[in-house]
Amino acid sequence: MPDTLSPFRNSLLPVGVRSLAPHANPVTCVLAGRGGSLRLEQGGARVEGEILLVRPGIVHAVTLPERGADVLYLSGLVFPFEAPLARPLTGGLAHLAQDAFGGAAGAIDALRARLAARAAMPPTIIAAVEAIYADPMRRMPQTELARRLSLERTRALRCFKAATGQAFREFKLWFALQYAAEQMRDGALVRTAAMDAGFADTAHLSRAFRRLFGLTPSAAIAGLGLTPPARGALRIATLM
Repeated sequence: MPDTLSPFRNSLLPVGVRSLAPHANPVTCVLAGRGGSLRLEQGGARVEGEILLVRPGIVHAVTLPERGADVLYLSGLVFPFEAPLARPLTGGLAHLAQDAFGGAAGAIDALRARLAARAAMPPTIIAAVEAIYADPMRRMPQTELARRLSLERTRALRCFKAATGQAFREFKLWFALQYAAEQMRDGALVRTAAMDAGFADTAHLSRAFRRLFGLTPSAAIAGLGLTPPARGALRIATLM
């Protein structure tokens, strides 16, 4: 069963380009080609398929079919396989992913439940994540995380990564990018969105976008008109 206490927000990004620059996606994600297969490459490694589950934190380039692709980011989901780069989804998992992209009610929760490596998240981690979501500009310091988890700082950081699959710093940056994109989607200037999300300036925001998405903020926002969002996921330009 899906973990109804999960505080994490799913994100759906329609991509209308033919390739993504080398980047390391910050969270486990499902990548689905629109009308064709996609190819992920990293060094000499290559993974191809119509629907791929991609390991976070590994720099890779992506070649997309002519019509582009859709990306479903599953924040807080630890990558469940031994594959070093990505794993093609087949059978029931592929059907669930297709349902999730198509907006079927409960499909994203069901997909997360099938992929989850553990059944429950520590309540202290849940509270910390919710506090980060509540104040996008602040960027919770490591000392506060340690206090919330009642652990020494280094142990608290390890605990957070073990529970969520993300380093604490990367999680905060990922959410800040989501929040900035939401502001831009709603008409905010890039400069204003960057400041409201805690970035130093627009250049800082653009660098972070390219490093984590493999495309610029403007390209990400442009893709939002390609498809309606799946129920249970906010589009990445709402990026939540």
